[in-house]
Amino acid sequence: MSRDLERSDSRIGFMGGTFDPIHHGHLVAAESVYENFTLDRIVFVPAGSPAHKPDSRVTSARHRLNMTRLASESNPHFEVSSVEVDREGPSYTIDTMKHFRRLYGPEADLYFITGVDAVVQIPEWKNAGGLFEICKFIAATRPGYPTENFFRFRDQLPPKQRRAMKVVAVPALAISSSDLRRRVCRGSSIKYLVPEPAEDYIYAHGLYDCSEQDEAVRRPIAF
Repeated sequence: MSRDLERSDSRIGFMGGTFDPIHHGHLVAAESVYENFTLDRIVFVPAGSPAHKPDSRVTSARHRLNMTRLASESNPHFEVSSVEVDREGPSYTIDTMKHFRRLYGPEADLYFITGVDAVVQIPEWKNAGGLFEICKFIAATRPGYPTENFFRFRDQLPPKQRRAMKVVAVPALAISSSDLRRRVCRGSSIKYLVPEPAEDYIYAHGLYDCSEQDEAVRRPIAF
């Protein structure tokens, strides 16, 4: 089990996401940020009720939380927070980061980690301006998403927000949660794509069975 969060840390990264399921791409990105920005720890924050996926069928928050804990527990500088799972209603990043600002105090450096594809959507997030007052952002590169789009977006931001937006190069792992769900549904292997404890959990609990997936997931991939 993850150890309790400590207020003494001064440089903390937070990786939010649905994690449906968590995979090695998430973990490699988190480790790259931890190393490149000399952070004290990385906190994974599985979304409870994702505000950006109101019409999607998302696996139970408790299952996603448990998988994230199992996948990260072997790394001593990885933590998992259940703050969004425990909170009722849609999960908004502004509410989560306000919680962590209260927890760690005004002197801590907080970094929110997301992909270069998602970071350009931040202006559309709830109270995006307030987020920049609470934390900095780290955009992790992803296969298939050119970093030029990120830099073009960052260059259009006001100076203070531009300085709060960083990027980190992550070893290319073309893994996606949607593809993993599709693989399980089709009976294909996900070995070496997902940490073994999370893989065992998926099969033990019968997650991503075809009967629970929408048509887009059930449909075979064309090669």
